[in-house]
Amino acid sequence: MTAADDTGLVLRAAQFAAMKHRNQRRMDKEATPYINHPLALANVLWHEGRIADARIIAAALLHDTVEDTRTTRAELARAFGKPIAAVVAEVTDNKRLDKKTRKRLQVEHAPQLSPSAKLVKLADKICNLRDLAASPPGDWSLARRREYSTGRSRSSTLCAARIGVSSASSTAPTGRDRSRRRRSLTAALSQSMPGKLIQVFPLGCLLDHLPVSS
Repeated sequence: MTAADDTGLVLRAAQFAAMKHRNQRRMDKEATPYINHPLALANVLWHEGRIADARIIAAALLHDTVEDTRTTRAELARAFGKPIAAVVAEVTDNKRLDKKTRKRLQVEHAPQLSPSAKLVKLADKICNLRDLAASPPGDWSLARRREYSTGRSRSSTLCAARIGVSSASSTAPTGRDRSRRRRSLTAALSQSMPGKLIQVFPLGCLLDHLPVSS
């Protein structure tokens, strides 16, 4: 793919996601447009994770379309190809299951995700924690915010830890690029983890072995 092809793919994915999420809002007190969330994932991957693979950026933009809209995997495959549709399918939860079961399965399945899906999943965790800290739902009490934050942070940390452990045999960046990406992602995670969780987050395990792309 040429640079023009990459740009076109990302723009098409952004437009597709914007159309699919056009009537949805986030749970924050400002009820911001839902599209802000997948755009945030793409931004984290590109600017903080230094991920330049347009297919991964596109998958990040599309990651909630199957889970939260009437989009099907087959529709994504027709529009963006089977590889991108497969990544979206990997990070899609089964909404027919209760929330506790979905969170447990996220942690259990994390090591089996493809390298591309691991990057999208990690960016999703970062953005959700960041949003929760910056603008929680306006009608939530302080106690509920703390309870939700603790539960979400624990789930995110376990999921990211298992992603890091399972990536040990994957191709990893080396030399100067690896150091730069480590600093960038460390900064992103530091901003995302509430309280002292960042002190116990397995950064070495996670970032030393984070794969570049699939």
